[in-house]
Amino acid sequence: MSSRDDILTAIRQNRPQLDRPLPEVPLFDNAPPPPLLAAFKSSLERMGGLFLDPPSAGEDRLAPVRAKIAGAKVVCSTVPEIDGNRNIADVLAPHELADVDFAIVRASFAVAETGSVLLSEAELHINAVAYLAQHLIVLLDPADIVINLHHAYRRPEFRNRHYAAFHTGPSATADIEGVLIHGAQGVRSLSVLPVAQNWAGVTTLSQRV
Repeated sequence: MSSRDDILTAIRQNRPQLDRPLPEVPLFDNAPPPPLLAAFKSSLERMGGLFLDPPSAGEDRLAPVRAKIAGAKVVCSTVPEIDGNRNIADVLAPHELADVDFAIVRASFAVAETGSVLLSEAELHINAVAYLAQHLIVLLDPADIVINLHHAYRRPEFRNRHYAAFHTGPSATADIEGVLIHGAQGVRSLSVLPVAQNWAGVTTLSQRV
């Protein structure tokens, strides 16, 4: 038996045998902001993110996304709504995503309080796409916005996914003189477009130019 095993065995044998229930943590949602989408937009922009205003009814719902990627050389999309020219299914190693200009993904849900979107392997397929791309565009169903992090951590994604990462605005860092730099360790910009999950519109890369 190793020293590690000896230590762990001693801890197990000597720890107090108490049957105390965990405290009930409140959800702090007595006064939810009306509406949640507006609160999310405000928080997102405060954290350096970009909110893409949805087009008017009857117009192309993906027009803001196509405008963003119009001049891009490499677009990698993990959503059926837009087909990029770098197929995520053909990527064998993360470094193959290093030249991606725009990555387009869909968030599991978002948090109004913090302006965060949650991404996991179900949305990214290869997690590096959300970090190596120059710019990240996130599609978000407005129905999938929760009030705060207390609600967020009760979502099933934290139990049935391999990982779940909150993205709050673009990558940023600041030196000791307080100079803020975006994109130092990740994406240079993070844009969010509210569009319902059940919308069946699909466009290809050739349709955006």
